Amino acid sequence: MNRLFYPSLFHKAEEGGFWVSFPDFPECFTQGDNIEETYEMAVDALGLFIFDMLENNIPFPEPTELDSIIQEKNSFLVIIMFDISEYIKRNYSEMKPKCIYSSEYFKANVQAK
Repeated sequence: MNRLFYPSLFHKAEEGGFWVSFPDFPECFTQGDNIEETYEMAVDALGLFIFDMLENNIPFPEPTELDSIIQEKNSFLVIIMFDISEYIKRNYSEMKPKCIYSSEYFKANVQAK
């Protein structure tokens, strides 16, 4: 399977809009002016993070159980769906997907999920 689902927390920003954190990727953040833009930015941020992990043979974490996520005041839980194949097609069309798809890491960590 090429689709991954990870929880995120959308936080209302004091200056307006939202900022996003990912419980499974503590170094990954993004922001947006409205819900739609924030969701799109979250997909892109998660994509960059996951693609970097893929390129560096770093295993993906299992998604955190939803009931164990602590929501702060003015935040809400949003599941982010990330499609690796679509991301590669959209952002790396000049790359040879065969190289990515043939890697043992991709087979073990993406297709198996």
